[in-house]
Amino acid sequence: MDLSLSDEQLALRELARTFVDREVVPHATEWDRAEQVDIGIVKTLGELGFLGLTVDEAYGGSGGDYLSYCLMMEELGRGDTAIRGIVSVSLGLVNKSIVGFGSEELKRDWVPRLCSGESLACFGLTEPGTGSDAASLTTRAEQAGSDWVITGQKMFITNGTWADVALVFARTDGPGPKGITAFLVPTDAEGFSRTEIKGKLGLRGQATAELSLDGVRVPDSARLGERGQGFAIAMSALDKGRMSVAAGCVGLARAALEASVTYSKQREQFGKPIASFQLVQEMLSDMAVETDAARLLVWRVADLIERGEKFKTEASMAKLYASEAAVKAANLAIQVFGGYGYIDEYPVSKYLRDARVLTLYEGTSQIQKLLIGRALTGISAF
Repeated sequence: MDLSLSDEQLALRELARTFVDREVVPHATEWDRAEQVDIGIVKTLGELGFLGLTVDEAYGGSGGDYLSYCLMMEELGRGDTAIRGIVSVSLGLVNKSIVGFGSEELKRDWVPRLCSGESLACFGLTEPGTGSDAASLTTRAEQAGSDWVITGQKMFITNGTWADVALVFARTDGPGPKGITAFLVPTDAEGFSRTEIKGKLGLRGQATAELSLDGVRVPDSARLGERGQGFAIAMSALDKGRMSVAAGCVGLARAALEASVTYSKQREQFGKPIASFQLVQEMLSDMAVETDAARLLVWRVADLIERGEKFKTEASMAKLYASEAAVKAANLAIQVFGGYGYIDEYPVSKYLRDARVLTLYEGTSQIQKLLIGRALTGISAF
């Protein structure tokens, strides 16, 4: 489904597709078993321009539009959702926030390094006691002269053990969203520690961590945006982040579909390929329709962003539909594969384990429904 993609967009997609087929797909099962992605892939992502896509070339980015960004994310999601997450968080949630809200000093200091893959970033919003209710976070930042002293914990942080810098959201004033401020915190700062989270159901190769900040001191120049603007910065990042997650979901669903089509034509039962059975074709057709529908929802968000129009609700719709479609596609893929789908000799069991978390992070499916409902009615349910 190419619609009217430009030559540049088609070339970018082909570059991403080739990279995934050569550098990701052959290793995905091994990374999953070892619970460790090869960190060297970060530098490759930077060299290919993937970590700087949509960032101005003046800051070391590779330019490009948001549809190109979605095309790349779909291919990365097709290869390994863990790799998609590396780019989505470091570039989408953090680097673009620096570009949008950082001082010129912060931009010149961090943006080129993050675009090149020399450095990696993580997004410190979720806490052990605050997930969907992010505005109630308890990490505190106290002003001490021209510095800030930050104390608190963050949980389920993608890139957490790899990152060179963390975008940390901390309470600087009273309760609620207006009391939160954002800070760029180097992870080698005194008092900053991280612990990797192992034993995850999916995304096993991704570096997920708990962060601990014990009196971490940063200068006021590390502040991103104005005092009290942190929650707005976080939500702005997550709006576009939901588009990124949704694009990755399309890739995962596509991978499940493609694997199922191939297997169904090879696997024989009752003397003929199972692809000839009507109920198998029903499963394949359901996967294909929902994958295409999810892709169009993602592309609509990219188009709205490029035209400078509001996209918040559409991003929630895309994330909701695409994440649920990915879970369904992966589940149906296991059904097509039968018993072989239940072991990691084939990739579809990993697809299901990876897909499941996509309905949880960057806003659960239930939160997306509440956001969509609020947009429709003007009444908040939370």
